[in-house]
Amino acid sequence: MPPGHDRDRDRDVYLRRLSDDAEDYYPSSDSGLEGFGPDAPLTGDRHAHTASAYSRRKPRWFNARRPSRRWLRDALRPRASWRYLLLVAVFLFALMSLISSEPLLISPLPPYTGPYAVGSIDVEMPLEKPIRVSDTLLRATGQPAFEVETVLFTIYYPIAPGAAGTGEPHYWIPKPVGLTAQGYARLAHLDNFITRPLITFALWSLAGGVTIPGETDAPLLDSDEHDGSWQRFPVMVFSHGMASSRTDYTNYLGELASRGRVVAAIEHRDGSSPGSLVRVKGQPDKQRLIMRESDLVSDPPADSAQYKQEALAFRDVEIFQTIKVLQDINDGRGAAVFASNPRNEGESLTAFADRLDFNHLTIGGHSFGATGALQALKTAPSQEVPAVGGIILDPGKSSGPLNANISVPVLVVHSNSWSKKHSLFYGRPHFDTVRDLVSAALDRSGASWFVTSLGTSHPSVTDAPLLEPLLLSWTTGATIDVKEGLKEYVRIAGDFFNHLEKGNATGVLAEAVTHPEYNKWVSDERKAEFPADMAKYWEVHVSPIA
Repeated sequence: MPPGHDRDRDRDVYLRRLSDDAEDYYPSSDSGLEGFGPDAPLTGDRHAHTASAYSRRKPRWFNARRPSRRWLRDALRPRASWRYLLLVAVFLFALMSLISSEPLLISPLPPYTGPYAVGSIDVEMPLEKPIRVSDTLLRATGQPAFEVETVLFTIYYPIAPGAAGTGEPHYWIPKPVGLTAQGYARLAHLDNFITRPLITFALWSLAGGVTIPGETDAPLLDSDEHDGSWQRFPVMVFSHGMASSRTDYTNYLGELASRGRVVAAIEHRDGSSPGSLVRVKGQPDKQRLIMRESDLVSDPPADSAQYKQEALAFRDVEIFQTIKVLQDINDGRGAAVFASNPRNEGESLTAFADRLDFNHLTIGGHSFGATGALQALKTAPSQEVPAVGGIILDPGKSSGPLNANISVPVLVVHSNSWSKKHSLFYGRPHFDTVRDLVSAALDRSGASWFVTSLGTSHPSVTDAPLLEPLLLSWTTGATIDVKEGLKEYVRIAGDFFNHLEKGNATGVLAEAVTHPEYNKWVSDERKAEFPADMAKYWEVHVSPIA
């Protein structure tokens, strides 16, 4: 067998589901892929390398501006990203805190409100052998850019109220803080020896001491302590967005766990997380920072659309391998997972044997993670992807085409800002694309929904508004109370899970269409009959209810 045959075979397996629509990954001028959107991975100027080479050949006195000021000009130029605005505000707040010796006004993450307490376990597992998704390399090192060596995820799960964990609390910003800070600095084009320590200090001052309100490695809720309605806990695998990590959604996912689910929050190493440590026992840690297109090189040269295709394929591998690890735990191999885990957590995983319900597995995601979740559902339900549904939050507007070949029920939730802003997406409105995608899934599966959460903004489902509610409202335009908005996200997820498990529609999912278009009632009669307590929070765009 020729060398590299297995690697090529693995790459073909994970790119095959993407190849059907390969031509769609080359964007039109209005697709929004050229810029750096809130969920746009691996972007940058493809001509920057050529331009910089030419600049080096020119004498310095030919330059119109002094090179030493370019970083300041880049740092101060306007950006639409809420993350950039937040980063600048965080730095200013931290600077004021240092000068005034006053603590920053940051709120701790609230406790979970479900009937159960919540445990959490960080799990990192090496693959039997690395899977290289493409031959794209990192320009700086020449190492593969899209090769999966391990999968890292946090498991949130129900525990008995009052149960104590055996490990230290998980920090909202994982250690080392400097790695995450460097990633955000790169994202804001502020990564230099002056600003990097300042941003590290800002993040440490603002949120370095914030912990996740769950018990680390506590015992899983015993069947005797359960209410008897489930023998096993339904499983959800969740994919984060661009410039995010597995810890950005701890409230939303922990709330689901406090209501009787086991949720695995993946940390993707496709270049979308600010900073992540790849750990394997007996080997030195490897740093993975957020990537831009200019950080990558391929032969033949590729564009941002191709890199995003490769990133989605990379995420597919991580999602499928996470499911495999969870299945191993359910099959009684929790002790082996614990022994292989370089995070030194998972002593309680042996009690997970035969307690996970893969008959009701769901895959969810936010922003770029929602695009990836849709992609992962392309082959569901199958032996590799036994998912029976998906929760899709703000599917990406600039992270590649959205997979419409879905045969399981999906719940697509747009934040108000996502529906309100008119965005062209491959030549047509993004809203219309999503509506048609959900309608097609409804035709195939018999049950799918598309709704808008009123008063919310793109980051409303993340933890950020809980930590700095006034700041996020100012930078994103959200009008709903932060906790109230998250409560509605959790409530509608519960309604969707109820449908998957019991077959009946409850809550807003029991309602017929109210708005075929955003902010446009289907009729005055429908407006009059739609319950006021729902009309305050929701618009229904696609529903199986006649």
